[in-house]
Amino acid sequence: MKRGGGIIILNDHADIACAVGADGVHLGQDDLPLQDARRVLGPDRIIGISTHSRSQAEAAEAGGADYIGFGPLFPTRTKDAGPVQGIERLRDIRRAVSLPIIAIGGISSVTAKDVIEAGAESVAVISAVLSAPDPKAAIGVLQDSILPVLGTRSHQRGIRK
Repeated sequence: MKRGGGIIILNDHADIACAVGADGVHLGQDDLPLQDARRVLGPDRIIGISTHSRSQAEAAEAGGADYIGFGPLFPTRTKDAGPVQGIERLRDIRRAVSLPIIAIGGISSVTAKDVIEAGAESVAVISAVLSAPDPKAAIGVLQDSILPVLGTRSHQRGIRK
């Protein structure tokens, strides 16, 4: 699956991720439990967990997740992802866990830098790119806003296994 050098993470279904040779799976709170997904995928594939609270983030880390998704940070119309968490809660999560954090929910080129500065390793965006008149340019603007911040970190948590 790494012809282009990327990592393929399938959403929700560990069995399908295993069957198609994906690099891992991302699970929501109501999906297959982490320990069951680990049995399906084995020790070398990536498992990420969506989290919406400190206790969920700590449980994901204790259970052996490779990274967490955290959010929604800001209001979003993409999907109903629960109450808005905000930057301060992201900072709290960063202090609570050492796992890489992928922040999600209403993140734009205006807010992405603040999200990375608050402790996320990366951002997941949909509307900021898909609603832009020029999606490729929107990606460039997002990269330009976060890469300088990432470059100043003394160490970067990665999700590669």
